[in-house]
Amino acid sequence: MFLAFLRLGLTSFGGPMAHLGYFRTEFVERRRWLDDRSFSDLVALCQFLPGPASSQVGMALGLSRAGWPGCLSAWLGFTAPSAIALILFAYGIQRWADLAAGGAVQGLKVAAVAVVAQAVWGMARSLCPDPPRAALALSAALLTLALPTAIGQVAAIVIAGAVGWLVLKLPPPQAPVAPAGFRVPKAAGAAALALFFLLLFGLPLLSGLVGDRLSGQIEGVYRAGALVFGGGHVVLPLLQAAVVPAGMVGNSEFLAGYGAAQAVPGPLFTFAAYLGAASTGPVSGWAGGLLFLVVIFLPAFLLVVGALPFWDALRQRGAIQSALAGVNAGVVGLLLSALYDPVWTSAIHTRADFAVGLAGFGLLVYARVSPVIVVLLCATAGFAFLG
Repeated sequence: MFLAFLRLGLTSFGGPMAHLGYFRTEFVERRRWLDDRSFSDLVALCQFLPGPASSQVGMALGLSRAGWPGCLSAWLGFTAPSAIALILFAYGIQRWADLAAGGAVQGLKVAAVAVVAQAVWGMARSLCPDPPRAALALSAALLTLALPTAIGQVAAIVIAGAVGWLVLKLPPPQAPVAPAGFRVPKAAGAAALALFFLLLFGLPLLSGLVGDRLSGQIEGVYRAGALVFGGGHVVLPLLQAAVVPAGMVGNSEFLAGYGAAQAVPGPLFTFAAYLGAASTGPVSGWAGGLLFLVVIFLPAFLLVVGALPFWDALRQRGAIQSALAGVNAGVVGLLLSALYDPVWTSAIHTRADFAVGLAGFGLLVYARVSPVIVVLLCATAGFAFLG
């Protein structure tokens, strides 16, 4: 199990949807671990839940084939390559201080503008196809711009979900296909969901009582992992609100790491490993990187284990689908506000910056060039022209 997912972790570029394509080729067509219908239903479940969909599919596949050790092995194999690469990048930024102010890193920050702009463009077209959801997205953007804190972000998601529940009318969901082999006892599922909510609401209380920087950072990273709906890029504003105002990393280092995260294979959530390694807080380096990596993926594990026993009943509730549609529209607005601040304000300062970012956006959206190539081109242009 570990070796199967390690191979994917070393070669799966292109974001969550591309990862799921690699998974289908490997596990449905080549290994025949499950059929297309079971795989499609598992993907639907993981896209329904907050968190990194491709990683959650991998966890569930590992769980079905080899139990709890298989779940851990699948996650480690898929996650380790990009996490190690980003931790090493954090060491490079810290060891060579001039590197952080150099043109190549400026190119990575500009690449982040292009990547996030492409994410907003694509998500808006798919998740906001009608005026009500477009209005929800714009309202969420305005709210988070007016309240640029974690409270504003959570409020935008909650309000969008409530409005979706009450207002949006969607076609009735199709009857699910019960995926064979993904059986988790209801007691285990209920315990996982209880622990998920206990940590989500208990960690802020614990952080307030303890009052130290580490507990506050752990709470913020866990919250980011728990509230990512609609795609891995949404982790950007949630993590930014958790680590930059607290002084863990500066905006420039944050965006440079985010740009570098586009150039490595595997899940985008491993960006948290870079933040932990680059932290100026009480835990940093390898210890900080591994700690933040576990913390940001923990909600995804608890949710997929908790939802598997109840998926059939959940999926058939139209109100749940409407609420999720509202949340997805809200996170488009959340990402739109992040495109302005911190992404644009921290990266675009000159006409040359804008030109490189615009070229990167065009390559991503219209030429369909791989994000890895665009990031490398932006870093090269930064080294040549933006230093």
